[in-house]
Amino acid sequence: MNRDAILALLQQIESGNVSSAEALERLSHLPFEDAGFAKIDHHRSLRLGLPEVIYAAGKTPEQVAEIFVRMALAGGDVIATRAGIAAWDAVKQMVPEAEYHTEARIIGLRQTAASSSAGPVAVLCAGTSDIPVAEEAAVTAEYLSVKVERVYDVGVAGLHRLLAQRETLTEARAVIVCAGMEGALPSVVGGLVAAPVIAVPTSVGYGAAFGGLTALLGMLNSCAPNVAVVNIDNGFGAAYVAAMMLRSMAAASVKDQLQTSDRH
Repeated sequence: MNRDAILALLQQIESGNVSSAEALERLSHLPFEDAGFAKIDHHRSLRLGLPEVIYAAGKTPEQVAEIFVRMALAGGDVIATRAGIAAWDAVKQMVPEAEYHTEARIIGLRQTAASSSAGPVAVLCAGTSDIPVAEEAAVTAEYLSVKVERVYDVGVAGLHRLLAQRETLTEARAVIVCAGMEGALPSVVGGLVAAPVIAVPTSVGYGAAFGGLTALLGMLNSCAPNVAVVNIDNGFGAAYVAAMMLRSMAAASVKDQLQTSDRH
């Protein structure tokens, strides 16, 4: 349950369309709902401004579906990451309105007005093999109401492909860069943009790439000071951090505007 849902509920109480007893029942799952095998944090949207997200890997399809439907009933958008076909089959039986983003392995449900009020965030990947991780970042960001520009297959082996995207990079308020192999792309991007760069090492590469460890270490040692790094293949984490950055920036901007108008 997010701020908008609670505000709407309060307005319904005020207008007499919802009884206090019914409102109490709806609010009874705050701050969390105990489903036995999971404690669902419905309060997270109120605390952080962004919802809890279901990590589907390691859960049974039935568990994913049960959590998904309970979160859907609480209102707001719902996201399940690292979801396979079995989890998707279980969810769509209970929530037919949900969508499956195959490449990103994300099950999503949009229940609020679709808006891209923050951003844009540019999501880059070095090679086509990195697209699944980049799509996890891009789709997550879109469900978190961030405008996304995708720029794929622009690795350092052909820098002219990246330089052709200068306009997109210049307009981005944050950049997510997914790369495997030696993980050099975030450093290059960091030297081109006046924005935070969130580097995502991917597990793409031959033997000495060590499943993304080489890219991770390379990114952690970046000479570009505006590069921060998340875990291997963690497109979701990069998108969540980018969304929170942009929300904080937007909130600070609104506060400054209000203070300026008060002075006048």
